[in-house]
Amino acid sequence: MTREEQANGLNPLDPQQSLKLPLDVPDVERTAHPQNTVLTADSAVTTAEKLERHGDQSDFLEPDAKRIKINPTANLETGNGDITRSERRKGVAAVKPESVIQAKFRTGHDDDAAEGAAHKAAQQTPDNRSKRKEKSKGQNTSRSFGSSRDEVGLCGSRMMRPEFSPTECQYGEKCRFEHNLRKYLKDWKRADLGTFEGICPIWKAKGRCNVGWKCRFLASHMEERETENGMKELVLIENPEIDESLKPEATSTGIGTLNDISTGAKSDLMKRRFKTPKSDTYNKWLDTQTQRPEEYPDDPSTTHDSQAEKVVDEEKQETQDDRARYISPPFLPAEKRKIYFGPETPVLAPLTTQGNLPFRRLCVSLGAQLTYSEMAMSLPLIQGQRSEWALMRAHESEATPPAFNPQTTYVKGYEKIHDLKFGAQIAANKPWQALKTAEILTKLCPHLRLIDLNCGCPIDLVYRTGAGSALLDSQAKLDKIVRGMNAVSNDIPITVKIRMGTKDNKPTALKLVDRLVYGGQDAQVYGGGGSGVAAITLHGRSRQQRYTKSADWEYIADCAALIKRFNEQGDKLADTVREADPSTQPAGGKVYFIGNGDCYSHIDYQRHLSEAQVDSVMVARGALIKPWVFEEIEKGQYLDKSAAERLALVEQFVRYGLETWGSDEIGIGTTRRFLLEWLSFAYRYVPIGILAHLPPNLQDRPPAWRGRNDLETLLGSDNYKDWIKISEMFLGPAHKDFRFEPKHKSNSYEIEAEG
Repeated sequence: MTREEQANGLNPLDPQQSLKLPLDVPDVERTAHPQNTVLTADSAVTTAEKLERHGDQSDFLEPDAKRIKINPTANLETGNGDITRSERRKGVAAVKPESVIQAKFRTGHDDDAAEGAAHKAAQQTPDNRSKRKEKSKGQNTSRSFGSSRDEVGLCGSRMMRPEFSPTECQYGEKCRFEHNLRKYLKDWKRADLGTFEGICPIWKAKGRCNVGWKCRFLASHMEERETENGMKELVLIENPEIDESLKPEATSTGIGTLNDISTGAKSDLMKRRFKTPKSDTYNKWLDTQTQRPEEYPDDPSTTHDSQAEKVVDEEKQETQDDRARYISPPFLPAEKRKIYFGPETPVLAPLTTQGNLPFRRLCVSLGAQLTYSEMAMSLPLIQGQRSEWALMRAHESEATPPAFNPQTTYVKGYEKIHDLKFGAQIAANKPWQALKTAEILTKLCPHLRLIDLNCGCPIDLVYRTGAGSALLDSQAKLDKIVRGMNAVSNDIPITVKIRMGTKDNKPTALKLVDRLVYGGQDAQVYGGGGSGVAAITLHGRSRQQRYTKSADWEYIADCAALIKRFNEQGDKLADTVREADPSTQPAGGKVYFIGNGDCYSHIDYQRHLSEAQVDSVMVARGALIKPWVFEEIEKGQYLDKSAAERLALVEQFVRYGLETWGSDEIGIGTTRRFLLEWLSFAYRYVPIGILAHLPPNLQDRPPAWRGRNDLETLLGSDNYKDWIKISEMFLGPAHKDFRFEPKHKSNSYEIEAEG
């Protein structure tokens, strides 16, 4: 089916079915965003919630006659039909009048409402605590996604083998899976999908499907052959057009994936047999440091003279003792791999849930130059938990070098050919966890650009353990963690991502940045100088603020100025006797600074580079809503993507999802789930062509609007059942046990993006 047919309202899943509503349906029922009626039980937000959140907005976009009567001097339209700048209202996306279908606001996005309701179960009173069921472990425990599995699964001994020559099952007759291939195909496996022309995307791209008989596109790579004795045998076939070297292994967990650690390594981690000698040595040294110099009074004059002298003497003696116990790390920051952040390297932020491998791969194809894994917790990584290690997987496209223009930029010692796009982000609340994780990642993940320590996550579950943004209030501990990670991470640089602080109107990031780049009071114990951090990313909001206000780019600019002075000072002292000790400096002696918050267009990106003087800008929610923002940044212009082009991106994501998670029932269910998670952001996009004002603002709420065709209206629907309908265009009808609960219906669903 062509994109033109899709744009004309035909369903790609069933070309005979039109997406258009009947002409006799009233306008209020034809809208994709019903705001003035009580929504049904499957709706995203109830009317009561909307009234509580936004109040009565019935006077929004009054008729022109009424507005002229109230303000006779108002100039509603210019000669070209555009609403004048004076008509632009703060916090409101100015949609052209012809596209507005109701004088109501659209549902608020509430990026922090999901956070604000976090973990109410953990705050229950003693009276009702005993009545609760046993609490599930992990994140998003209040959201149920059901399951997508065959009613009876096929035994793994049969999955990739011809019908008459399976491998021997170690469980024999006790095996709970089906051994009869024809019975499995007839009774337990759902019918093949007709999407993608019925051809398995994995088989077409790589020549061999890695889920074998379980594939929902099985007919495209199986046939029935007659054996020598006249029997009919079912066999799997390979794509003869694909080179043998490109075909995936039968046990492959994904197509083109990197950083897949072996089962043996996971087993060693689970059984505590994995050796981490560097971090063990460093952690033992940290254990001997029972008292840090900054714990003494900063101003001895506040005590009696004799007592002050005694304190000073004790400080000096303690410092000397600490230096005597200090063990020099085998790898110093100066020996790190050199990295680069610049105007040509827009960064995709670490995104919880949505920052999965297929979405990162999609963004890389659209121009994202640097990517991060989803935030992984240190302790589960140390314990070898499979789900946490899955976050470390990268695609081969993320192992390619980022953009770099040597004609306009010079970085001493930087070699683009040795750089790559993908970095890992971890969270830890104790130094020993961070150090062990850094050493383990260094050994097991060969394709890492850097290891980033999350110091900005505001989730209550993370904050209460002392990780994430809690480290902003424990700067001495954070300093120790960064130095220790640098000591054990071999040639992989260490970076941090922070927020302005934990409380509104009490920013602490400037002080923290100063400490990280110049060193704190106890720096002399570690050899003097800064922590060796290679880059700092600052999200221009506090933990308390969440997403209720715009990011503070003026404060980001203040921190950028401090880093700029540090770098300039290092350049002036280079090759002189006053040059800083290389062991206390990042690779190349330069600390990069990246700003984060509310970047939604190439205009935002360029403004932040020029006004805040940051090295690069990290994009988070803007990429979830409009992943082609990286393409706009690269081309320096707005791209008014048609509905067919946007649907093609959905198809691209689905292909990447199937290649990552498989084309069997489980893989399709996983792909559908993460597609719906992305669509819960993507629907917020208001097409450039129906906006009266540019640039668009990430914080603006639009009124209910009608797209330029039915497909565009469908893609902008805030009803999650419409998102499921979109998923069915490429993944077929959902499994009977599949469930998807929108995030705003779950008390425990946490922040989706760090920006």
